[in-house]
Amino acid sequence: MARISNYVFEATRLEEITQGKYPVEKSSQEGFRNRHNGPPDELKGLQPHKSGKGSPFISAGAKRSNSLYFIWGVSCVFLPITIKAIEIMFEDGSLLLFIPLFIIYTFIVVGNLTIFFAVRMDTHLHNPMYNFISIFSFLEIWYTTATIPKMLSNLISEKKTISITGCLLQMYFFHSLGNSEGILLTTMAIDRYVAICNPLRYPTIMTPQLCAQLSAGSCIFGFLVLLPEIAWISTLPFCGPNQIHQIFCDFEPVLHLACTDTSVILIEDVIHAVAIIFSVLIIALSYIRIITVILRIPSAEGRQKAFSTCASHLGVFLMFYGSVSLMYLRFAATFPPILDTVIALMFAVLAPLFNPIIYSLRNKDMKIAIKKLLCPGLPGWLSW
Repeated sequence: MARISNYVFEATRLEEITQGKYPVEKSSQEGFRNRHNGPPDELKGLQPHKSGKGSPFISAGAKRSNSLYFIWGVSCVFLPITIKAIEIMFEDGSLLLFIPLFIIYTFIVVGNLTIFFAVRMDTHLHNPMYNFISIFSFLEIWYTTATIPKMLSNLISEKKTISITGCLLQMYFFHSLGNSEGILLTTMAIDRYVAICNPLRYPTIMTPQLCAQLSAGSCIFGFLVLLPEIAWISTLPFCGPNQIHQIFCDFEPVLHLACTDTSVILIEDVIHAVAIIFSVLIIALSYIRIITVILRIPSAEGRQKAFSTCASHLGVFLMFYGSVSLMYLRFAATFPPILDTVIALMFAVLAPLFNPIIYSLRNKDMKIAIKKLLCPGLPGWLSW
């Protein structure tokens, strides 16, 4: 960062440095003069055209001269800054991590937005199952936005810091969105249970009004349930070490920095464990019942259609709750720091990465809706 700042310093105080009016190191001043001892030779012979007084015309040579001077000045200022910034990022390998993480984040946002708008714009998908999928995709965008942009910023910044307020806000939104997704996954499992186990009563049970209430309730409850916990953490005194050994702000690393009894961490673990186990049990029981009913379907085509409908939900459920369980159901067990980072990346980055792929590739109706959204001019008979 110091090297980059020197270039900004030289660019903004050019006159003072060249005249020796600004105190700088001798080596820096000599290097600056060597780099900025005048324009290139092809510019030295060019002089701006001085037209007559009141003349509205500027010659082509004057325009070319001014353009070359401008390009040379810009290159002197920005080119060294860019080169040094890239050198610094390559020295510690940050750029090698920044590029793939940026590509993954872009894919997550674009993929989930595509699913969201495909469901909203295709009237054939206006049913409870696809409504829940679109809401889940919308939440995934903000779920990843709560952490990944800050990760990207830290990778290209020498000063990897976050304020206490910023840390608390990141924890709140990340876990609130995660809670909302968990509740929504539970709702989706119940929806599939009713659709397969009680198909005749499904239209009267899962009405559009109930579907909207469940979607809104999942989001509202997910954000409200975490408010007391975050408010309590904000009142704790923090002193001593200020380094968080995690890729984002999380409950356990932050509570370890508090100057108070660390037994509160065990209480946090119990609260999180109860919520996770309760959701997993509901979803697991629903899918066990669903699989039992599917196996009783006499026709092979009917079984395959039912399995394909539930396979995407089951895959997302296993990825999301599998990684979350590894992170928050270990209690006193400790993992090496590198394993902690890998587990955090699983549910913060990798699980959201695979969700658009699972929902788009495993569902024929979704593929057709995405095709209509992205390629509206293609003939209707052309399918993926």
